[in-house]
Amino acid sequence: MQTPEFLNTDDLSRYVKLRPHETKVGQAISGLASGSYSEALNKAWEQGQRVALVGVPESIGVKGNLGRPGAEGGWQAFLNSFANLQHTGLLSTHELLLVGAVNCDDLMSQAEPLDVANEHDLQTIRQLVRRVDARVREVVEPLFQRGFEVILIGGGHNNAYPLLMSLSNATGQACGAINLDPHADFRAREGRHSGNGFSYAYVDGALSHYHVVGLHQAKNSGSSLRQMADAGMRYHAIHSIIGRPFAEVMDEVAAKSVSWQRPLGIEVDVDCLTGVPASAVNYSGLSLDQGFSYVKRLAELEDAAYLHLAEAAPSLCPTGFDDGLKQTGQVLTELVIAYMLGRERRRRTTA
Repeated sequence: MQTPEFLNTDDLSRYVKLRPHETKVGQAISGLASGSYSEALNKAWEQGQRVALVGVPESIGVKGNLGRPGAEGGWQAFLNSFANLQHTGLLSTHELLLVGAVNCDDLMSQAEPLDVANEHDLQTIRQLVRRVDARVREVVEPLFQRGFEVILIGGGHNNAYPLLMSLSNATGQACGAINLDPHADFRAREGRHSGNGFSYAYVDGALSHYHVVGLHQAKNSGSSLRQMADAGMRYHAIHSIIGRPFAEVMDEVAAKSVSWQRPLGIEVDVDCLTGVPASAVNYSGLSLDQGFSYVKRLAELEDAAYLHLAEAAPSLCPTGFDDGLKQTGQVLTELVIAYMLGRERRRRTTA
């Protein structure tokens, strides 16, 4: 298998701010070796890498859902922050493989001048999302097939669909997904966009079990909630969580996931977290502490297969892009750390 021509391999060293007598995470993580994609993945596996980092710098799916672009900046924000963590051995960074970013520049350029108020343009944008789907699948499906867990960062929540399709194809079964999100993203299948990744995955047979944590009922259409209910999908509404110990909520969610006995996708739309620059910024959401606890708790589960961090948009920060890079970068980094810590606990308890 040849390396996809649209896969950009990142050199983390260019993000690292060097200081004497210190080693940063960006100096310690391995990238893809030379050769074909399959050869590089085999070599990484032999060297002990088990968790693949992949970026998707696009906001076409958000635009196709009539939202505000900006999610293309999440991957850069993450690399800026994560690469400059101190490498102390407390995290299993030796198990990380930096695969790189799915290059969507050409598709973004095609979508940029299109007007969503024009129905023809809107449908063209949604066709471009299909091309993003195909590119993401070409990168992540071989990772799942080889046994890697995947951390996918950046882009709109439309990328849940190619993740779930890839995981389902690789494992030969429909998957489960838990989504921390004020929106169900179970909208009508009217053409691909960031609001219907899970409804498409369900109808296409990749998603059999789905639960949303922190759903804001007033921010979801009646038809979307009815479609979820008709499919047998459930949620913890945000107003049912307020005032309850979050650990108790997560015990319920984790128990539900374990009962599914399916490969599990851990989904996070960062607009669930209060004040984080995102495609749909939220000033009445959950805290970063709760987001961290959510990811860590689910990553401890044996069936956890991927973490998806979507919709972070540094350019939409009210105080400017540089502040947005810092804010979203730190949030994304903390959520990745939560996954790695949960995964380490999983290994200790199953050893």
